Amino acid sequence: MDRKIYYFDNNATTAVASEVVEAMQPFLQSEWGNPSSAYFFGHHLGKAIDEARQKIAALVGADSREIIFTSCGTESDNTAIFSALETTGKRHIITSAVEHSAIMSHAAYLQQKGYEVTYLPVKSDGTLDPAQVAQALRPDTALVSLMYANNETGVIFPIEEVGKICKKVKVLFHTDAVQAPGKLKINVKEMNVDFLSLSAHKLHAPKGIGMLYVKHRTPFKPLIIGGHQERKRRGGTENVPYIIGFGKAAEMSLSLFSDENTRVRALRDRLEEGILSTVPNTRLNGHKSLRMPNTTNIAFDFIEAEAIIMMFDQLGICVSSGSACTTGSMDASHVLSAMGLSAMQARGSVRFSLSRYNREEDVDYVLKHLPPIVSKLRAMSPLSEAHPDNV
Repeated sequence: MDRKIYYFDNNATTAVASEVVEAMQPFLQSEWGNPSSAYFFGHHLGKAIDEARQKIAALVGADSREIIFTSCGTESDNTAIFSALETTGKRHIITSAVEHSAIMSHAAYLQQKGYEVTYLPVKSDGTLDPAQVAQALRPDTALVSLMYANNETGVIFPIEEVGKICKKVKVLFHTDAVQAPGKLKINVKEMNVDFLSLSAHKLHAPKGIGMLYVKHRTPFKPLIIGGHQERKRRGGTENVPYIIGFGKAAEMSLSLFSDENTRVRALRDRLEEGILSTVPNTRLNGHKSLRMPNTTNIAFDFIEAEAIIMMFDQLGICVSSGSACTTGSMDASHVLSAMGLSAMQARGSVRFSLSRYNREEDVDYVLKHLPPIVSKLRAMSPLSEAHPDNV
């Protein structure tokens, strides 16, 4: 690549840290055996896997035996839902109207199969009232599944309070915490969760590896049935290099937590305030303070976000209009729609998500180029300020 990239789409995926690549390298070249082999060349890799598992367990405050490696966050989410339905025999789940497609698509599939799903609404700032969970619980509720932090707005849900509600009535509770590592404190015991999902590529490790935390003594049924791997909880030969990389990334996320919550937060705030103060007819989507330190989602009136994204792309700036898993869809963001935005307002919203690799000059570059881009697009748009009824 011969041009500089100004990357502001870290909620979609993150750059693989050089330290992670270095940790993985031996397991891609010299240590390439199968951990299930009886001979030393493969069998000794189990120790490296165990060490990585311990690092990931430390990231979420769990025991290493409670960690199951998966291929991604989606598999982890699907496994938690499948297991809850299978072990309880119940046919009702509770989730929110703003979940990631890994949950939303699975919930829609279950409804087609005759299961019942309650979608809890959110407030206009994207927050959720935990009392709604208590009101939605039924005798046939198998699982409550709520994300820890929203991938589009960064808004944080009251997971600990919901966990207490579920624990009191002995209903299984799952949280998709894919966006949280390095940005938010994660402690599965304090959160009162039975299941928790993570995906390595959101914390500077490769795509293709994730994990599911399953609380000790929680009844469990595997989604992928095969060999004895993962204590018979997830069949398939272990992806050793990626597991090692995941472990290293988890270790780094813990050590760099302060940077994410100070320097990165300050960069996010500077970017956000710069946009809102220099570009008219813009506003923040989501709660001002109850959100991840790296995320801002801003609505631009009278123009389509895709036009901004295309012009940014020509300048090497990477942003998005929502979840990467729904890119290409003509539908307005279901997250922003659930918050009460009109379809036009939702389609005019851009998400900026930073990481520890962003610098002051990256923010300066965006703030320099964004105002003239918006002015140009508005001048060409039929949805100009002369047509406020269209907004």
